[in-house]
Amino acid sequence: MIDLSDKSFCITGGTGSFGTRMLSSLLRSNAKTIKIFSRDEKKQDSLRKATQDQRVQFILGDVRDINDLRYAFDKVDYVFHAAALKQVPSCEFFPEQAVRTNVQGTYNASIAARDVGVKKFVMLSTDKAVYPINAMGMSKALAEKIIQAEARKFGAHRTEFMITRYGNVMGSRGSVIPLFIQQLLRSEKLTITDPLMTRFLMNLTESIDLVLHAFSSGKSGNIYVHKAPACTVVDLSAALAEIFNVKHNYTTIGTRHGEKLYETLVSDEEMAKANDQGDYYEIPIDERDLNYDRFVEIGSPSLDSDAPKQFNSHNTQRLRGVKLIEFLKKQDFIKERLS
Repeated sequence: MIDLSDKSFCITGGTGSFGTRMLSSLLRSNAKTIKIFSRDEKKQDSLRKATQDQRVQFILGDVRDINDLRYAFDKVDYVFHAAALKQVPSCEFFPEQAVRTNVQGTYNASIAARDVGVKKFVMLSTDKAVYPINAMGMSKALAEKIIQAEARKFGAHRTEFMITRYGNVMGSRGSVIPLFIQQLLRSEKLTITDPLMTRFLMNLTESIDLVLHAFSSGKSGNIYVHKAPACTVVDLSAALAEIFNVKHNYTTIGTRHGEKLYETLVSDEEMAKANDQGDYYEIPIDERDLNYDRFVEIGSPSLDSDAPKQFNSHNTQRLRGVKLIEFLKKQDFIKERLS
């Protein structure tokens, strides 16, 4: 584990769910400076008042402007790049905005980090980047490719670039659980897109652990995935109703723009070469250059019938009934609502 004492950090999108939790973790580690970079001045003001720590610096800016990032990254050792547009329906209606933030913004962040001499850069990605069918996933898939291209160009000689990929974080902005709780407590019908839809179950602590795993032991260009369980949306709604002791029924509204029935964290092609690290999968970067004739093994890894298959929310550990209820009751945001 890397010693974080006397080190400087910058978190892009630092006022979001991940950023605020990572900030708390870094403050406990005796970090020298933590820069919170975002374009939301209201959230920055709220976080400044809640934190009140002289080690924290708030920088107002946008990842779409590389000069904002160069200023933010100056004298920074490590960057956690969490800034993104992540609402699938919004990105479907405004795909150009997803490109500007998720693609161009990530490119700007990678160049700025390299230019000012950042040592390590960890990008946060999403399951929607695997076999993407929506603008958000496509933009994050391109962002991953940008980071891997930077890693491929320079290896670990300048900035080390790692990627973490995970599903929806429970209780975070835009996740369905807070909406379901709100509807249950108001005795409203739950709005379910598709009863058979599955989603990964991962909390904020696990998202921090994944990023720190990639940060501390990751190799430049590699992708890291947490082995999260999953459940169906209808089982999730029933479990929440049981926890809050509320009778419930639901109406099926159909999948929203760009939604999948299930999400994939590791593709078939990636799983064929992935390293099993216990709680995590490591997907190594393809370090070959464009002169393929120099390599003995040409093409993609074998995808025969015996090769490991993709890791998705349909084939991972499925939680339901009592096990799902027990799992949810352990989550901090559920405990807070029950207290």
